[in-house]
Amino acid sequence: MAFKPTASARQLIPDPRFGDLVVSKFINCVMERGKKAVAQRIVYDAMDIIDQKLSKETAPEAPKAAIEVFQRAIENVKPFVEVRSKRIGGANYQVPIQVNRKRQQALSFRWIIDAARGDKGRGMASKLADELYGAAKGEGKAMGVRDQTHRMADANKAFAHFA
Repeated sequence: MAFKPTASARQLIPDPRFGDLVVSKFINCVMERGKKAVAQRIVYDAMDIIDQKLSKETAPEAPKAAIEVFQRAIENVKPFVEVRSKRIGGANYQVPIQVNRKRQQALSFRWIIDAARGDKGRGMASKLADELYGAAKGEGKAMGVRDQTHRMADANKAFAHFA
């Protein structure tokens, strides 16, 4: 059976500032209670904070723009395998399975946003900027969640034949 995109996938339009569908999807994931303008302001303020950090950056391999940091952060946080509980013969096994592209993106968005929301005491834009910047470097809470997921899958690879 062929893949049929959902209505939300067909109606997604690129964001106004970067013209990127992934940023638009990320804004929708940040959004709470239908307040899209607030979510856009949070994401764009976070991008502005990242731009300020990049202007102070001296490393030659550092990204030049905030959108590059965003894309690198999403790529770094994407998990390749995860464990799913499977009941076989009266016992539950944590079976490692590969993650498809859409779920990889959804999990990376969720982990970055949850990590930013988990911090207390600052504005969401600065917390999100720190998390994206850290994830682009390969550090931060979202990267920890990804590493934990990969460690769990690696520890249970003996059960991979149940997949």
